[in-house]
Amino acid sequence: MAYKTAIIRKEHFNAAHRLHNPHWSDEKNREIFGKCNNPNYHGHNYDLEVKVIGFIDEDSGYVMDAKILKNLIRELVVEKFDHKNLNLDTEEFKNVNPTAENIAKVIFELLRGALPDELELKVKLYETERNIVEYPAG
Repeated sequence: MAYKTAIIRKEHFNAAHRLHNPHWSDEKNREIFGKCNNPNYHGHNYDLEVKVIGFIDEDSGYVMDAKILKNLIRELVVEKFDHKNLNLDTEEFKNVNPTAENIAKVIFELLRGALPDELELKVKLYETERNIVEYPAG
């Protein structure tokens, strides 16, 4: 019986953001988002784990070539978000509140389109060492 195997690539990027819902009052934004609603933004040193799951190819011995995965992550995620203000400098968050949950979802969507359909994908984003989001969950 063949089992699926996962390969995991770790990357890192730094980015600033502000959590803010324009449909809410300033008071409600401060109440819900606290310090993260700072009008002058704040930043994080994000750690990222990208997990690709599939069957090992009999010819190559790979689920996916790790060099290709590394290059995809760097091109589609790191180069796009590293040392950027997510609210101001990226198209992905012009109209999306850049919570850790939404950042993980956007990263998943960027990578999902670049991978073969038969490979499963999971993204784990560490906003801090204690605040971690996995998308999709499970």
